[in-house]
Amino acid sequence: MPSPSSAHWLSLVGSIWLQTINGPNADFPVYSSQLKDLKHITQVQLNFLAFASDAGKLFGWFSGVAALYLPLWLVAFVGAAFGLVGYGVQYLFLDSAGLRYWHLFLLTSLAGNGICWINTVCYLLCIRNFGSSSRVAVSLATSYLGLSAKVYTSLADSVLPGLAASSKAKTYLLLNAVVPMLVTVVVAPSLRVVDLTSEASTDAAFLVMFAITLATGACAVVGSIGSTSGSGLSSRELMISLGVLLATPVLIPLALRVRESLHKIRETKRENRIHDLGTDDAGPVVVIDVATAAAADAESNKEGDDVMAEKPQEEIGGLRLLRKLDFWLYFFSYMFSGTLGLVFLNNLGQIAESRRLGQTSTLVSLSSSFGFFGRLLPSFLDYYSAKSGYSISRTGSMASLMAPMSGAFFLLLNSSDLFLYLSTAVIGTCTGAITSVAVSATSELFGTKNFGVNHNVVVSNIPVGSLCFGYFAAYLYQRGARGSTHQCIGAACYRETFVVWGATCAVGTLLCAVLYARSRRKLAVRTPCLARLANCLKSSS
Repeated sequence: MPSPSSAHWLSLVGSIWLQTINGPNADFPVYSSQLKDLKHITQVQLNFLAFASDAGKLFGWFSGVAALYLPLWLVAFVGAAFGLVGYGVQYLFLDSAGLRYWHLFLLTSLAGNGICWINTVCYLLCIRNFGSSSRVAVSLATSYLGLSAKVYTSLADSVLPGLAASSKAKTYLLLNAVVPMLVTVVVAPSLRVVDLTSEASTDAAFLVMFAITLATGACAVVGSIGSTSGSGLSSRELMISLGVLLATPVLIPLALRVRESLHKIRETKRENRIHDLGTDDAGPVVVIDVATAAAADAESNKEGDDVMAEKPQEEIGGLRLLRKLDFWLYFFSYMFSGTLGLVFLNNLGQIAESRRLGQTSTLVSLSSSFGFFGRLLPSFLDYYSAKSGYSISRTGSMASLMAPMSGAFFLLLNSSDLFLYLSTAVIGTCTGAITSVAVSATSELFGTKNFGVNHNVVVSNIPVGSLCFGYFAAYLYQRGARGSTHQCIGAACYRETFVVWGATCAVGTLLCAVLYARSRRKLAVRTPCLARLANCLKSSS
């Protein structure tokens, strides 16, 4: 049985693996066009299928309640089972006339709800097992969610190339159903909260994890750019490289386990020597390792200070959450930025088709790879801000990420493919960073006691935004479609959509800045880049 210090790192590795495969809906743009032709549905109906996956998040708070009473490994299995049924039934009966549109909608919603269950497990493991380093752990784990689309496209091209060539839809539905359940079975023993009497220094382990994570992201980006230019690693070589890099983090808990075993052996030998040197009439021998005691005391004091700095003024949950102005500012700023970015990524397939791009999977892989680095960025900031004792506001970070995202939507008005790739990279990066920061922002604003329920209430903005923004885009696309194929060709298909989305994201930036101004003094944190803007907003209100 692993000792606590190695066990809580093993739980982080398990969370990383779960997050890597917990974005099966991210590959929807790759096969959406084929699904539309196969089931003879319109663009509006296809948009509702993309919304269906997000609609499952409306009931995501069930996973937060379940996590209060069930072991976390069981909660993860429930989520994987929902995905197995939701995507598995679609795979088995996709060609059957008996599988109607409303069946697809309900099954996709069930699979989307399963994503919430696995996410809840990963968040709670990081928060409960890493104490003062929970922000860094959460950002590290959630960054791997950005790799999901890249992993699934690589698996489809390398493991099931024959099936992928004949039917993209069936290939991805099969992978979406089976892969999460297989990974959950593998990591289930590590999905537990470990009680730590003291937390050892984690600097070296985090630095190693950062290096591994950067190498993994670089491999994904190189693979995406290589597929764009027609050069680089083959799909099979890329999948093997990603597999090796994803397996590498397990070396950290193994190394810690070896170090702990060697430490126990040294302690046993020292106690034996003391016993041998002792006499019958001698008093008790007390051995004090001054350096170890001082380091432990300093670490304890530092950890206590960090916890106090993170602790909000009050714990908020239940209906009280809905009565807070800060909640609604947070809800809509998230919906007008992170959710809007997810809607854009869901529509990449149709955007690529309208501009006659040959490889939709390349564009999806690009957004996934840059989304990975976007999710990773907050962990670097959290790590170095903790080392310098300079805390960074989560709401301030979110506001600073929304501005370039708004500009990227306006860049899409240019019909050049270069601007499409550039904007996709920017939106993918900002969306990934915002969704990662939001996890810590929820606990920063409303406390950690009811986090499992609170965050699932917050992310209910995703289905609401997906329905509104997605339907708007689908309506404009369908209005420009010609003929019985329901296809719209040309840059004009999404021009009005990009203008509205860019303006909406700008409004979200303003709302988040207001939220930052309201919460800045209450949370006693400093974000220099927005301090002047916050003071202006306060004085004007």
